[in-house]
Amino acid sequence: MSSPELVNCLIIGSGPAGFTAAIYAARADMKPVLYQGAQPGGQLMETTDVDNFPGYPEGINGPQMMMDLENQAKRFDTDVRSGWVTKVDFSGDIHKVWVGEGDSASEIHAKTVIISTGASAKWLGLESEIRLRDIGGGVSACAVCDGFFYRGQDVVIVGAGDSACEEASYLAKLCNKVTMLVRRDEMRASKAMQYRVKGIDNIEILYNTETVEVIGDEAVEAVKVKNNITGDETDLIATGFFVAIGHTPNTLIFKDFLELDDQGYIVQTHPGTSLTNIEGVFWSGDCADKIYKQAVTAAGSGCMAALDAERYLAAKGDH
Repeated sequence: MSSPELVNCLIIGSGPAGFTAAIYAARADMKPVLYQGAQPGGQLMETTDVDNFPGYPEGINGPQMMMDLENQAKRFDTDVRSGWVTKVDFSGDIHKVWVGEGDSASEIHAKTVIISTGASAKWLGLESEIRLRDIGGGVSACAVCDGFFYRGQDVVIVGAGDSACEEASYLAKLCNKVTMLVRRDEMRASKAMQYRVKGIDNIEILYNTETVEVIGDEAVEAVKVKNNITGDETDLIATGFFVAIGHTPNTLIFKDFLELDDQGYIVQTHPGTSLTNIEGVFWSGDCADKIYKQAVTAAGSGCMAALDAERYLAAKGDH
């Protein structure tokens, strides 16, 4: 077996956070190695139009934006690699990381690690939902990202928690009508959030209601729903379908070493920084941010992580 590779800065994940961290780390001559993970480019690879990232006055599609970020990172000689991390050991001064599985797994020793593994949106799993999502046909998991495209239109949103209420409130400012689908006879959201959405005139809440199908060939035209008490089915005319049932942070492989909250997000142990509970390991992006979850905030935290990693190495005399 070959000896482990030693690197100054290992970046795990390749969304806006990971590539921005790479740009800053590379410019600081940290010679970063970035592994793209199971979904190269992150959640933006599922986004057709990005209109709210600074520097693109005409907007840009998500995959093209991620190609731009990757090319910028490579311009400064970031070593961008395919593959995903399967195991870590952060118990010592040198952070051990394994890429791949079985006998073919390679071991890397990193002086610093920047975790940019993001979070994955939860979906209902309906064939029609996934198909229309994948072709950019009006299915979204982010109202702040995509609500602008549905100004003056009718939309449907699924969810019953605080995040769903936040997104419904946001959509109500833009859309003609927002219909919330709640599976049970009550919401899980806090009382304050429930009062807020119930007080907005153009939000209608349908309780005991589940999605049967998202109707439309090329784009959302309606949503077929069923009352799970009566069994009655109804078609709701809509041009947008938003799923707000939560995200799952991609942090499972770090659970034995990093402090995670009850949802699996990395705990920000030093607010205002990217530090974790392990020295030399830094967070960036949606693996720790469960509030904003925007490409621009992910990129900003990637910058923070690279700067924090550079300062950490400098303090140890390694850079």
